[in-house]
Amino acid sequence: MALEDGDTVRPRGQQVNGEVSGVPPPRGATAAGGSRTDMVAEGWEPALCDGDVTARAAPRRAGQPEEALMSELSELVQKVVKSSSWWERHGVDISILACSFLLLPAGFLCLRSAQAIPFLAGVLILGVVHHTLTVKGSHLASHNALTESKSWGKVWAIFFIELCSAFTVEQGTYNHVKIHHGYTNVIGLGDSSTWKVPFLNRYVYMFIAPLAVPVLTPLVALGLLRNVEWKAALRTLCCMFLGFYCHYWLLLHISGFQSPWSALLCMLLTRSLLAHPYIHVNIFQHIGLPMFAADRKPKRIHLMSLGVLNLPRNALLDWSFGHSLISCHVEHHLFPSLSDNMCLKIKPIVSQYLKQKKLPYNEDTYSSRLWLFLQRYEELMVHAPPITELVGIQ
Repeated sequence: MALEDGDTVRPRGQQVNGEVSGVPPPRGATAAGGSRTDMVAEGWEPALCDGDVTARAAPRRAGQPEEALMSELSELVQKVVKSSSWWERHGVDISILACSFLLLPAGFLCLRSAQAIPFLAGVLILGVVHHTLTVKGSHLASHNALTESKSWGKVWAIFFIELCSAFTVEQGTYNHVKIHHGYTNVIGLGDSSTWKVPFLNRYVYMFIAPLAVPVLTPLVALGLLRNVEWKAALRTLCCMFLGFYCHYWLLLHISGFQSPWSALLCMLLTRSLLAHPYIHVNIFQHIGLPMFAADRKPKRIHLMSLGVLNLPRNALLDWSFGHSLISCHVEHHLFPSLSDNMCLKIKPIVSQYLKQKKLPYNEDTYSSRLWLFLQRYEELMVHAPPITELVGIQ
């Protein structure tokens, strides 16, 4: 969703002399991760220290407004995309998803073993495959990044989002693509409020609550069906049931589980295997970064460079979640229709360009962000988020 032009940014609530002023949170919006903004007339610069990400604004260059910056970067990226083969644009990610499907028989057969090592291998295989299909597959499908055909894109969206993930395509796509991407870190809209559970303490939220994701996801999806047409709701219900029943049936008849409860317990175990990093990644990369009011947000290139953070590459998470959710999240928010592999390919161009223009390019480690959230959980996940004041961006 394109952002409106002509917005000025004069938010409130930056941290000055240790004091943070804020606003009441609509829908429990996120906190501006304790970033300290030193107000200067000409601009400001970011820094990474002690796991915290400090916002920085770039001075506006004469004759080079925000629209020109985004246009120039888009041209650079478009040249790379046009020179890339189909394999680079779509084939690599499709192959990863295909390999995941091919691993399913091995996972179910390993669960037949009475020995611990093969059984645990089966749990690991099915857990990784489940998250690859439901996170990576659903995410790419929601952005129509798996194919250049809109018709096939709709088919893949239904398959990955509804059949594999037990979520409704219409609501999932609207909430993620239109709201979260269109209004990243704008309070009351794309501010990651859905990931906040203020009544839970830090340790329960960070280490115990993620185990409930496989149960909560379909329950949330069922609640959202009230907002879609009855045909879409019926389709979603059928896909959700088919996905759950196929998993359950395979555990009983292929893996050899003797009771329904043991099969359901195994389903919960495999579906929650990577739930902890799933929750962590979703909060680490936006919450704790600058927040903006809906009527005073910066232009797109500043909004995305300020409000998005990259984590380091990780083989397991890169495979299961995709580059666009881990090490190329900034690139993904700037160019959301690109596949994971293309986000990785344009990463050097985007990072170099933003740094040349003195725009923020936020990066931090997983462990650093985890420690930050444990230390400042009340501020980041419970209290009202302060709105960031940006001086120099008009």
